[in-house]
Amino acid sequence: MTENSEQIYMVSSSPHAHSGDSIRKIMVAVVIGLLPALVMAVYFFRLNALRLVATCVVTCVLSEWVARRLMKRNSGIGDWSAVVTGLLLAYNLPPGLPTWMAAVGSVVAIVIAKQLFGGLGYNPFNPALVGRVFLLVSFGLPMITWYEPVTRAGGLDAVTTATPLGEWKTAWTQGAAPDGFFGRYRLLDLLLGNQPGCIGEVSALALLIGGLFLVWRRCVRWHIPFIYLSTVFVFSGVLFLLDPVSNLSPFHHVLSGGLMLGAFFMATDMVTSPVTANGMLVFGAGCGVLTMLIRKWGGYPEGVSFAILIMNGFTPLINRATRPRPFGHKT
Repeated sequence: MTENSEQIYMVSSSPHAHSGDSIRKIMVAVVIGLLPALVMAVYFFRLNALRLVATCVVTCVLSEWVARRLMKRNSGIGDWSAVVTGLLLAYNLPPGLPTWMAAVGSVVAIVIAKQLFGGLGYNPFNPALVGRVFLLVSFGLPMITWYEPVTRAGGLDAVTTATPLGEWKTAWTQGAAPDGFFGRYRLLDLLLGNQPGCIGEVSALALLIGGLFLVWRRCVRWHIPFIYLSTVFVFSGVLFLLDPVSNLSPFHHVLSGGLMLGAFFMATDMVTSPVTANGMLVFGAGCGVLTMLIRKWGGYPEGVSFAILIMNGFTPLINRATRPRPFGHKT
């Protein structure tokens, strides 16, 4: 530096270091993490899976564009968050759901659950789960009408049946386990996805691969999925040890229903889950306990969607209770 040169100090607010990630990069990574489950969904449910995914993604993107235009804001569709919402909503739908119902759920997810609260970063509840629950309470019968995967139905794509959790719960409300249950639903079938259910939740292995990819990419932290799955495993394991006749094993609980999808891709939503590590542990444990309470004693055989939405409502309190104490302060 010469004598005549001036030294300029750049003053700005934190953060002063940036990881290089952006909302778009994170959302694209989530889409990549969801691709293995999409491949399995198409394999097991054929054109129905493609129909629902295309309907939800296109409707979510269009709804976001229209809503943002009406609100006189930038389109927002370039961040890919609407694509992720569409994929997650589609993954939470039964394969035979009519196209127009999937479109209605997509509009509710984007317009009501997201944009009316101010858009990305301001929604208190996971939009895809709000859309699913809206469809469940509005169109109950189509939302609980399940089809056998093509691989189990002899090539047909319209053989109705019950999900493993639904079949078990219905049978035990009548006082006995369903005949031949463990022969029809081997653990390997549940792991790979050869079971009735929502199109994107059936393959636990595909979701695990995608979820671990997100953890490796540091798009999500391990705390919520690990504690969520562990809580369900331990809770159901205790019930199974106390009464192995009327309770499913913890392996059946972990591999059935929407647990894997919820633990890795919806409970970890950065907007609606706690930001502190301790808060994430509390959140994951709460989701696990509520899931098992609903599955065992609730009116539905599945409890993942309701558990996550309930815990979304507690997120501000969890953040406040677990925020780190400032250095030098006693309280």
